[in-house]
Amino acid sequence: MTVTRPGPAADTAAGTPRKSKNFKSRVLIPYAMLAPGIILFLVFMAAPIIYTLVLSFQKKKVSGLGLGKGSQSTAFAGLDNYVSALTDPEFLGSVLRVLTYGLILIPLMLGFALLFALLLDSRRTRAGSFSRTAIFLPYAVPAVISSLLWGFLYLPGVSPFHFLARQFGMELPSLLDPNLVTFAICNIALWGGVGFNMIVMYTSLKAVPSEIYEAAKLDGCSEIQTALRIKIPIIAPSLVMTALFSMIATLQVFAEPTTLRPLANSLSTSWSPLMLVYRDAFTRNDVFSAAATSIVIALATFIISFLFLRIVQKRAFGQEN
Repeated sequence: MTVTRPGPAADTAAGTPRKSKNFKSRVLIPYAMLAPGIILFLVFMAAPIIYTLVLSFQKKKVSGLGLGKGSQSTAFAGLDNYVSALTDPEFLGSVLRVLTYGLILIPLMLGFALLFALLLDSRRTRAGSFSRTAIFLPYAVPAVISSLLWGFLYLPGVSPFHFLARQFGMELPSLLDPNLVTFAICNIALWGGVGFNMIVMYTSLKAVPSEIYEAAKLDGCSEIQTALRIKIPIIAPSLVMTALFSMIATLQVFAEPTTLRPLANSLSTSWSPLMLVYRDAFTRNDVFSAAATSIVIALATFIISFLFLRIVQKRAFGQEN
């Protein structure tokens, strides 16, 4: 009995549909599933960034009185917008105010978040679910709403705190005064930001194997020693992540001072860098200068984040390698 084996042509013909099917399943289908996300990123992230970068190298050119048709046009400005932004006293002042704001806010926010996370993770804690919800709930309140709420609590004329103080013959200082307004803004951000950071740290603590805590207990470690020597070092990556997010949010502070500004004469339109960008773009109609300042803020945020990660990377993430 003679068995006829298929020739090379038959193998090729049989293999073509299989290769085509593999190509579809391995290449076309994954990219088709990624396509909506890629399109949204290109349209709403990449395109605005590129457009802002293009605007930052342009300037408005006015011919004559600038009233006739075609009297205003755009021209290449080179680095003039960047030089103006970096040498602007208002921009430098806003940077100093935001740095002061961050130096006050970030340690307090992370410290309270870590304290609450450790307390909620303790075996002696009662009403843990209620406490977690109560601490996290302010994070769900939009920044504009929380700023309005606290703003009216700060106003001496309508604040219940000032009213009660006057009933006892005392006079409380106004947190909307120029010397105290930074602390007022820090308080709003602290009230709204502690809950998110606490949840991140608490989730990391719950991921730690219970055998580690049992071994520490057998070795005679108290709860404080367990927290300082075991819990905090183990959740160091979460501490780094929350610190990084807090730094980025601090550099981009906008809603709180903008909302409080109608209530306080101590807040200028350039209190923070983003407020300065908003004023230049939408009040002074100088989108080119605003674009350059935006690029400077974005680069500063990236550099600070990168340097921070480089500094703490070995210490925080070394245990994961």
